[in-house]
Amino acid sequence: MSVGRLLLWRHGRTEYNATARLQGQVDIPLDDVGRWQARTAAAAMLARHTPTRIVSSDLDRARETAQALGRMAGVVVEVDARVRERGFGEWEGLSGAEIAERWPEDYALWRAGGEPTRVGAETRQVVARRTAEAITELSRAMSRDETLVVVSHGAAISSAVGELLGMPAAWRGMAGMHNAHWAEVVPSSGDVLPAWRLVAYNLGPTDASTDWNAGPDRADDEQAGSTRDPD
Repeated sequence: MSVGRLLLWRHGRTEYNATARLQGQVDIPLDDVGRWQARTAAAAMLARHTPTRIVSSDLDRARETAQALGRMAGVVVEVDARVRERGFGEWEGLSGAEIAERWPEDYALWRAGGEPTRVGAETRQVVARRTAEAITELSRAMSRDETLVVVSHGAAISSAVGELLGMPAAWRGMAGMHNAHWAEVVPSSGDVLPAWRLVAYNLGPTDASTDWNAGPDRADDEQAGSTRDPD
């Protein structure tokens, strides 16, 4: 048996997102805009789906986002550390400019799609396998009439989706996920491979356009840049 619908939801904005710093596994909370994004996106998700189980990364920014949905849906949020963000070792908390200045060769390798393992970063393959294994295990404990929401992180979600679709970890065809947006995945029919199909990606509220990172007051229509695993 397997779940009928899987929603992989990225957390709302944090101060590090707003200032383009690489988060990795630094346990930073949502900022005010991120909390608003979580509430707004949760309401939009509930207008389309009925979550029966919500599982979050153990990092605060994901748990805060998950709790926004859990409160609205009346579902208790569970925590699973296997869906936490990709670890970036010594780079965590730094901007792209700071990383490029201190590790120019490793930074160039990363931007070209390589693995910066010398600084203690997890490889994409490790992240893809641990997240996909967790999602598969959680899904198998559910039935086809249920919806599972997994609240995770940008690099973790793109890696997990690629793994679920049977793509190699080095595949670069997945765009970055916006804050508080989600991917929708469903199981394939029968015993065909891959076992999952991607229905939609980067879904969010209808007002989540260029002013999504400006918050409810729409004071700024410029989206903040981000430092993340390159597309």
